[in-house]
Amino acid sequence: QVQLVESGGGLVQAGGSLRLSCAASGRSFSSYAMGWFRQAPGKEREFVASISRSGGSTSYADSVKGRFTISRDNAKNTVYLQMNSLKPEDTAVYYCAAVGSIWFGVPTKSSDFASWGQGTQVTVSS
Repeated sequence: QVQLVESGGGLVQAGGSLRLSCAASGRSFSSYAMGWFRQAPGKEREFVASISRSGGSTSYADSVKGRFTISRDNAKNTVYLQMNSLKPEDTAVYYCAAVGSIWFGVPTKSSDFASWGQGTQVTVSS
């Protein structure tokens, strides 16, 4: 099992930036691919970004490409999501997730992940 705690959410004006952090504990952080998902009120949870075990490979949803950047610092057991040029459509609860087994690529499906954080709210105003 792994415990994940997100932080860094808040209220920001359109065009602004936020950096989300996800601190992990309970397992060897470097052994697991990580991802970010988000869920807006009344909508399904959707994939945002993911990163491989070493940080050498990443994947992004089309809606955030060029604006968001996922990264990880294995020495600090932390994964980040830098969000720039935020839009009102980005408003959602953002969740950090970890895979439950060894991966040799970058997962993008919710079912690929076994552990989830509690979420952090991101609200982007017009």
